[in-house]
Amino acid sequence: MQTYVVGGAVRDALLGLPVKDHDHVVVGATPDDMLAKGFRPVGKDFPVFLHPQTQEEYALARTERKTAPGYKGFVFHTSADVTLEEDLVRRDLTINAMARADDGSITDPYGGQRDIQLRIFRHVSDAFAEDPVRILRLARFAARFSDFTVAPETNELMKRMVAEGEVDALVAERVWQELARGLMEHKPSRMFDVLRDCGALVRILPELDALWGVPQPEKWHPEVDTGVHIMQVIDCAARLERELPVRFACLMHDLGKGVTPSANWPAHHGHEGLGVKLVEQVCKRLRVPTESRDLAVMTAREHGNVGRALQLRANTIVTLFERCDAFRKPARFTQMLLATECDARGRIGPEASYADAPFPQLAHLETALAAARGVNAGEIAQGCADNPQRIPERVHMARVSAVKAALKEEEAE
Repeated sequence: MQTYVVGGAVRDALLGLPVKDHDHVVVGATPDDMLAKGFRPVGKDFPVFLHPQTQEEYALARTERKTAPGYKGFVFHTSADVTLEEDLVRRDLTINAMARADDGSITDPYGGQRDIQLRIFRHVSDAFAEDPVRILRLARFAARFSDFTVAPETNELMKRMVAEGEVDALVAERVWQELARGLMEHKPSRMFDVLRDCGALVRILPELDALWGVPQPEKWHPEVDTGVHIMQVIDCAARLERELPVRFACLMHDLGKGVTPSANWPAHHGHEGLGVKLVEQVCKRLRVPTESRDLAVMTAREHGNVGRALQLRANTIVTLFERCDAFRKPARFTQMLLATECDARGRIGPEASYADAPFPQLAHLETALAAARGVNAGEIAQGCADNPQRIPERVHMARVSAVKAALKEEEAE
């Protein structure tokens, strides 16, 4: 019985990165051997055990065979005679198909160390094509290791997988899981570059894929292309270390520009309303969690109004707060402002860049919201006890007055 550290821990150590988790492969053992040593079984599809002291995962070396479409259609085989090389060959990329023994020696039968030096993502074997999740994983790795490129033969293999319908077999929860993880990497645009290059994006997110090639007014968008703009926006969100709901809202906010009449291009009047339906469609299909869904829908609908905030009257601002439920959920409203800030800064072209431009709309609206929330709605309601139908109007008017006063004071400063 021999144990090895495998996968990401070996890769990250070779890259000089901190190692968070250790996965282990056990060669020459049976489930009974593991139980005898105090390991606790947790694997559903194949034997995986938790170490009795460290709680790290130890999987028996295994082989696998494809039996049905999609990523669940596999039969796994484990036995004491499965070799380390046989286990490693089923892994996705060469940089993930290395193992380190207790003495520090590395088993690298498929050239992972070479590909780390070359900064290349290369599939280990044709078994890569049997699991469509691997396309998503590779794209996610590209967002993390943004200086790596995809080997031409690997990109061609992924194109064949798309053409053969493997990507269509992905389940919504797994697509969302990988997209969410990729969005949280430091260069999320690289994930979408990879998905576009192999043709997977149009199958997974056709609403997003439609944005490339759609022009915007160069005066306001020096990058011109809407797809390029979206990538700049999500990279801005990553640079500013925004949380996942904000990053997803950034990704979704301009979907409406993909369906505005081409005769009106580069103008996109009304794209906010068009985008709401598309965002809802994406969120329903991918079963996006409620927090991310609601923020994305609100940002798609309101980002234009937030961008014009400095020109809005107090009454319009309070109506915006009411529409966004900002009095009950001020933190979510702030998240929308942060997403819209990234939208404003994600405009970079050959001749101009807004990457570090100020975004006074954020402080302006937060000042207004604080003032409006300071209104005592309960007190106003008590004063309308004899005419309760007037309560909403009176509360609204009081909030408008408070916002006017706050913004006047802001101007004076």
